[in-house]
Amino acid sequence: MGQRLPVLLAVWLAAVVSSPACATSETPDTATTPEVQSAPTASDVITAPNSLTDAERDAGWFLLFDGETLIGWRSYYSGELPGGWRAEHGTLHRFGGGGDIITQGAFTDFELSIDWRVEGGGNSGVFYLAALGSDNIFMSAPEMQVLDDAGHHDGQDPLTSAGSNYGLYPAPRGAVKPTGEWNHARIMVKSGHVEHWLNGVKVVEYQLGSAEWTDLVKNSKFNDWSEYGLARSGHIGLQDHGDPVWYRNIKIRVID
Repeated sequence: MGQRLPVLLAVWLAAVVSSPACATSETPDTATTPEVQSAPTASDVITAPNSLTDAERDAGWFLLFDGETLIGWRSYYSGELPGGWRAEHGTLHRFGGGGDIITQGAFTDFELSIDWRVEGGGNSGVFYLAALGSDNIFMSAPEMQVLDDAGHHDGQDPLTSAGSNYGLYPAPRGAVKPTGEWNHARIMVKSGHVEHWLNGVKVVEYQLGSAEWTDLVKNSKFNDWSEYGLARSGHIGLQDHGDPVWYRNIKIRVID
């Protein structure tokens, strides 16, 4: 027994030291450690549709559509608002026949920003530098095509696909989003220099009145209308092409 005592004592001490009650750890209990969250940055702030940020206001942007009314819009053919267009759930929606609509005001050098969405096979357009007095808006105004490329036959031709300067300058493939999704477009006009942007991609660039532009017009259907593309100041227009279309976030800034 006297020889076994040291052995038993050593075993008992080892058991006590290895017991969970006596064990220690340098690793904190992550289950109870609070998560540290960083403060929101400017990119985390989502701007509500049909509104302006402080930075946009400072840069001279203003809304052409307030999300609730059609104040500031009229028919191309008269000073009144036509049927077929309405403010709906924060969008400017073409739901029935009424004809093309335009802004009350006219613009010379500007940057236009606009979101659009169409259904399958849908077709519309954004006109700019539209002059009054023609039988139809497309007889004077260049157009940025609004289209479901996948579902409309015009989408098979780059000259008439989404983002193109309709019938004159083609748009590259891959910029337009699938049917039903929102597309973001920009149109810039300064001293006759025009740019079309679609979802962050510059898809068209040209100079009104240039030798190239004149030659393209001469060999297109627009040659039949002597007033086409001649106005250096005009209205912004939205096309009624017979299909449902939705617009929102329509804003503009004048370029000095």
